[in-house]
Amino acid sequence: MGKVLVINYDICNGCYNCQVACKDEHVANDWSPIAKPQPDTGQFWNKVYDNVRGQVPKVLITYEHSICQHCDEAPCIAACNAHAIYKRADGIVIIDPDKCRGNKMCIAACPYENVIYFNDALNIAQKCTFCAHLLDDGWSEPRCVDACPTGAFTFGDEDDPKMKDLIAKAEPLRPELAHVKPRVYYIGLPKKFIAGAIYDQEDDLCAEGVTVTATNRVTGEKTTAVTDNYGDFWLRDLQDGVYTLLLEKPGYLTQKFGPVDVTQKDINVGDIAIWKA
Repeated sequence: MGKVLVINYDICNGCYNCQVACKDEHVANDWSPIAKPQPDTGQFWNKVYDNVRGQVPKVLITYEHSICQHCDEAPCIAACNAHAIYKRADGIVIIDPDKCRGNKMCIAACPYENVIYFNDALNIAQKCTFCAHLLDDGWSEPRCVDACPTGAFTFGDEDDPKMKDLIAKAEPLRPELAHVKPRVYYIGLPKKFIAGAIYDQEDDLCAEGVTVTATNRVTGEKTTAVTDNYGDFWLRDLQDGVYTLLLEKPGYLTQKFGPVDVTQKDINVGDIAIWKA
């Protein structure tokens, strides 16, 4: 049974406990043969990024986590000509600090950004180990999981029913890399959104109850939202692409708005006026 980690962005509050706990566990501590000490600066084996999305006042923030994916078909293993990287029976991928010769081939081969670091002082590559030294000592989870106050991190055996249920709700960080078979899964990965506000031009009031339908110009997929009492709407979980918006409310003229391109970023379209029929 291999170990897996599920990170739930929906309940992560950005407290950074996981990042701090990782530093506390590994800085100045030698856990050979699992890992040599992590430098006190420059390396974050579990790194939190504040991803601020949208434009004021329609803004969302997602606290994203960069961590080694412990791939079953890890490209770093094949790339290491010193044979310093191996996968344990529990699926955890380890860089043997005594065998590493500092050729950096693993860093070049890894398809995920900023998860393998290079320690210039020790001339070795380093990364998350899922705190394998603690697991071998009887712990049930890594320090980052233990330190999370919201339960956003869940660690366990992939065959455990609880983990299976979580994995069923989750997805890999980069689906196009499914062939490497990562052991880290994510719930609530950010999808694009279109937000805005609609108002009655004649009465100069917020327009509540307007149905806003976004249609993907390529796939035809539709997503619908209804404005609240402030006239605000949020069209969430959109695929990358260009959309046309259709605004509808009984007693008002049907109106089209667009194009709205969310290929690169989330969009706040601002205030849109509608007119009575």
